[in-house]
Amino acid sequence: MSSKLSRREMLSQSTAGAALGASMKWEDGLVQSAAEAGAKVNRNSPPSDLKITDMRACTIAANYDYPIIRIDTNQGVYGLGEVRDAGVKGIALILKAHILGKNPLEIESIMRSIRPFAGQGRMGGGYSAVDMALHDIAGKVYGVPAWRLIGNKVRDRIRIYCDTTGHKDPKIYGARMLKRKQMGFTFFKMDLYTSMVADRPGAVHENGAATEKGLGYLVEYIAAVRDAVGWDVPLGADHFGRLSVNDSIRYAKAFEPYQLAWAEDFISCRDWRGYKRISDATSTPTLTGEDAFGLEEGFRDLIENRAVDIIQPDPETSGALIETKRIADYADLHGIPTVLHFAGSPVGCMASIHLAATLKNFIVMENHAIDMPWWGDVVTGPPKPIIQNGYIPVPDTPGLGVELNETVVKEHLRYPGYFEPTPMFDDFIVSGFRRVGPWPHYDEDGRWVNAITY
Repeated sequence: MSSKLSRREMLSQSTAGAALGASMKWEDGLVQSAAEAGAKVNRNSPPSDLKITDMRACTIAANYDYPIIRIDTNQGVYGLGEVRDAGVKGIALILKAHILGKNPLEIESIMRSIRPFAGQGRMGGGYSAVDMALHDIAGKVYGVPAWRLIGNKVRDRIRIYCDTTGHKDPKIYGARMLKRKQMGFTFFKMDLYTSMVADRPGAVHENGAATEKGLGYLVEYIAAVRDAVGWDVPLGADHFGRLSVNDSIRYAKAFEPYQLAWAEDFISCRDWRGYKRISDATSTPTLTGEDAFGLEEGFRDLIENRAVDIIQPDPETSGALIETKRIADYADLHGIPTVLHFAGSPVGCMASIHLAATLKNFIVMENHAIDMPWWGDVVTGPPKPIIQNGYIPVPDTPGLGVELNETVVKEHLRYPGYFEPTPMFDDFIVSGFRRVGPWPHYDEDGRWVNAITY
């Protein structure tokens, strides 16, 4: 008996499904019926005919530069994405030849095809930017926010913490942190550079790590900040300098009386065995991951071996929406919560907000632009200010919910040119061959297709 359905059977099942859908309600109440869901679809953009026609980029000069990409389609719908802060736009543009002509709604297929070109650190930025832009396009086409494309919304606003410039005087440092609390923030993190005490006699070893005397000086800063913002609020610490495992354990033990929310990036995130030793030796929670890409490539060992207490992917490196959700969900299965690192523009910020809205194990997300008065003006779309009393509301508008403010962006370009043409990235050369079609592959009928010619 054939396993294929007749047209009549398919129609019957489709009708039954529509009837069932009309009686169902989504958990969060955003879509009440199949009819209402259909009304949200952008009928001016037939999804099956949609094709990627171009990718362009520009770079916004900021505290860390923000490379922004735009993926265009044959129907005028475009998507915005962002390469990791302090990265370069070319990391994304080299992927252009691999995605031209494809349907941008086939997100998972496209991301699988470009995954071999992603890497750790800033090398994950191009892959992540493409993921953001494709979700922006898909959300606009279907009339739904990007978070709806990857899961259910489990929170309506995202808790934010911010960077704070340190000071060698502990009281002044504490006063600066208190100002963050007065701005409405409820979660705090301080930079605790070992170099802050390097000019004190006997404070720092030749290897750059603090001595026991130096650790005594360092924790004076934590005590001052605790006294300023409170001992009952979450406070993390970062930027100790690259330490050995044994020195990291000494630092972590010295921090224990101050009940930090976490101590961040003691050692490289690739050294899960080292992190396991540190975590097992102290009650100070450990956290890492901002430079790691991918579940399998960057996070699996950390998670499966419970090497850290908290993971901290940066969506602009880790893989943006789909991949970072995979990472966070896998961590959740192992009882490990997720913090999001972020230091980019409002484009990548709002993409990360959509992601965070769907994560059951989410704690808080970073922002590095609190003291940049024009940061929020880079985009239109979200309510202003974007950060409101230490939180960012989750958008319900289609796609990422942001559009670039062209006037403001052009005022802050790192290089001349605003989304200039990029024909030099339209195809690629591999070992003396020029690609004239897709990579050699097996088609749906199992036939070998060779599209590489001299």
